[in-house]
Amino acid sequence: MWRTALPTREPMDESKWGSDPLEGLTDIQRFGLKAVLSDVNAAEGWSWQRPVLLRNRCWMQLNQIQLDQLHRFLPPDGHAEAPELVHYQTLVLEGIDPLVAQQSCWDEFGIDDCQRALQTFWISQERPNHGWTAQRYRTLVSLYRDCIERGINTIPMLVLARQGSCEPHQLHWLTASPPVMRHTCA
Repeated sequence: MWRTALPTREPMDESKWGSDPLEGLTDIQRFGLKAVLSDVNAAEGWSWQRPVLLRNRCWMQLNQIQLDQLHRFLPPDGHAEAPELVHYQTLVLEGIDPLVAQQSCWDEFGIDDCQRALQTFWISQERPNHGWTAQRYRTLVSLYRDCIERGINTIPMLVLARQGSCEPHQLHWLTASPPVMRHTCA
């Protein structure tokens, strides 16, 4: 029928995944999933209109959206990637004293912008993003495109973390046929 897998060239220990990400799907959802996989296998080439599945276990929902809509349905948290913060971190990693690095950032970006970037970063840390960062979003898009360009017809499925939990959203890749490739994409 279909397989869950994650694209990589190296095998992964499935025991680290926990339970089957398709467990609990209704018959109607399984039928719809089979139809989506069939459509994906018939499609040719890379497109931002390729499907992404969002599974909400709490509401027993399995929704299909287009990849170009993912950032609206599940906005990635990019606060840690603010240019002011990245510049500061780069300077500190280069061995610059933190106070000198801070002054350099103030000179380059302005005190107000640096403080605003830091404040929004700390506020974002108080809200759970379930590990859904801008980097993780870009990784999903990159892996998806790479798979399609290599002729591996797969669909990413994000199993959303339960509301109020600290668990991350789980990314799984579904394919209707071998080869099965695995990777965690954490």
